[in-house]
Amino acid sequence: MKIIVPMAGRGSRLRPHTLTIPKPLIPVAGKPIVHRLVEDIAKVLNQPIDEIAFILGDPAFFGEDVVASLKDLAKGLNAKASIYRQDQPLGTGHAIMSAKESLSGPAVVAYADTLIKADFKLDKDADGVIWTKKVDNPEAFGVVNLNEKDEIIELVEKPTEFVSDQAVIGIYYFKDIAVLKEKLEEVLNENLMHGGEYQINDGIKKMMAEDRVFKTGTVDEWMDCGNKNVTVETNGRMLNFLHQDGEKLISDSVKITNSEITEPCYIGENVELVNAKIGPNVSVGDGTKITDAEIKNSLIQTFAEVKNAKLDNAMIGNFAKFNGKFTQISIGDYSILE
Repeated sequence: MKIIVPMAGRGSRLRPHTLTIPKPLIPVAGKPIVHRLVEDIAKVLNQPIDEIAFILGDPAFFGEDVVASLKDLAKGLNAKASIYRQDQPLGTGHAIMSAKESLSGPAVVAYADTLIKADFKLDKDADGVIWTKKVDNPEAFGVVNLNEKDEIIELVEKPTEFVSDQAVIGIYYFKDIAVLKEKLEEVLNENLMHGGEYQINDGIKKMMAEDRVFKTGTVDEWMDCGNKNVTVETNGRMLNFLHQDGEKLISDSVKITNSEITEPCYIGENVELVNAKIGPNVSVGDGTKITDAEIKNSLIQTFAEVKNAKLDNAMIGNFAKFNGKFTQISIGDYSILE
């Protein structure tokens, strides 16, 4: 089994946090988004992963440190890491075809800006499985249309009339991804574009036109990491899941002085808390110091300094300094104070 992970986008909706760090490497509950996603997919598949193909963008942004992190992720799953580059932002279909040397045999394609919780048996007799989540407002999503055999016969983007309540979440299984490769080659050769991009859906529709059987795999939880607000919300939801599972979230090296922690929280290595109230639903990265502060429902990354603050629904980046009693300020592009 292979996992194909397109992650070339820079994540403009999550600026300024993605100006220096690719969005898939932003930590949620103490672990980068792409690490959590790939590990959770591996759990659902419950079989050996032979190869993980990562499709990256500009080497100036997705540099050697990113490559090293992804190779470590693959190594932890006893898989080979293959690194590809998408040289132009031309859509999901184009991104997948950037890894065409790896497109053979059974494979899962997963976009690295979402997290899941799922426990279902993969239908390996189907030609493909499209993972979905039941939603209350299907008109806001791409959804699947099913026949009486619960086979997917159509993909419908933001339907104006009810089709189904099963939204496509961006994770797909192919019994032989070489078939998708063949159809995406046709899409590129025909210059079949939408909004200036080549889409995976056009390859899947070509497969369906040849009566390939697609089924759904329904996830229990689908958590987005598209912008600051939903990323902070996802951080809180993931912390609750991990806490319920009994996972250790607070490092033994945390230095606590006249402070209290309300779980669930993730507190990284060598964090220092002085006169602070932390939680619930807070992640604090390694080496951060928090003084005279109350923080809840927030995500603070590594080696930050926060003092004299009362924060809720906040996201603070690596090496950032925030003093709630500031009288002087220096804020760069895309920074937000609300």
